[in-house]
Amino acid sequence: MELAIYQVDAFTQRLFAGNPAAVVPLAAWLPDTTLQAIAAENNLSETAYVVPDGEAYQLRWFTPDCEVALCGHATLATAWVLYNRLDYTVAPLRFNTLSGELRVNRLDDGRLELDFPCQRLDPCSLSAAHQHQLANALGCQPLHIVNGEDVIVELATEAEVRALSPDFKALAAIPVRGVIVTAAGDSVDFVSRFFGPNVGVDEDPVTGSAHTKLTPYWADKTGRTHFTALQVSARGGELECELVDTRVFLRGHAVPFLTGTIQIPDGHD
Repeated sequence: MELAIYQVDAFTQRLFAGNPAAVVPLAAWLPDTTLQAIAAENNLSETAYVVPDGEAYQLRWFTPDCEVALCGHATLATAWVLYNRLDYTVAPLRFNTLSGELRVNRLDDGRLELDFPCQRLDPCSLSAAHQHQLANALGCQPLHIVNGEDVIVELATEAEVRALSPDFKALAAIPVRGVIVTAAGDSVDFVSRFFGPNVGVDEDPVTGSAHTKLTPYWADKTGRTHFTALQVSARGGELECELVDTRVFLRGHAVPFLTGTIQIPDGHD
């Protein structure tokens, strides 16, 4: 069996920047073991699979290690492929996912706009020992720590966020899914990095789902609802974020890198 595969750099206007995601359109679902094996073989932070579902699509995302409930950059990449390679014309695109219905619109300036659920966080429930362990693993002095599915660690400056060189083995020993480190930005409203060794991604280049948490976090701190953001990983990524009631709108560009074919041996379908 042959499957088409596309690789797209998301949240960037430059090739070899942003976050690369693989997109595999399917006519029907393959076994989860096959989906996971393809994602592991791709060895990207996310591989997205999309299946037609009436006037919408079903969408799932896999890291090299596991399936995740929400992924922003791979949703952006999937929408780019549907609009630009598979001739989909209806706006908005509607995706049925583990996080409910997600929508993607095409904007006049060429960007795509993700309509995602807002994810508010709670006061930190990590023990004092785990907070100390977290600070040591990151090599920083947090101003604030809040958590939900992921932990947000706020630092004093953008320079501190950029300078982090975490101990990923120590970070993986802390009982959290992922760690989002953020600070007010020098040229944008806020910057961030995302570390997820517990989901098989030591550092994610650009993390859309993290911004569904960062947007309400910075809204609560500033009283504002509209932000410019940079994820200051080595590849870097640019986002515009807006909080509207219980939704977060994330806007960004995408750039195609690869179009190819996967060869699936008999017995894997």
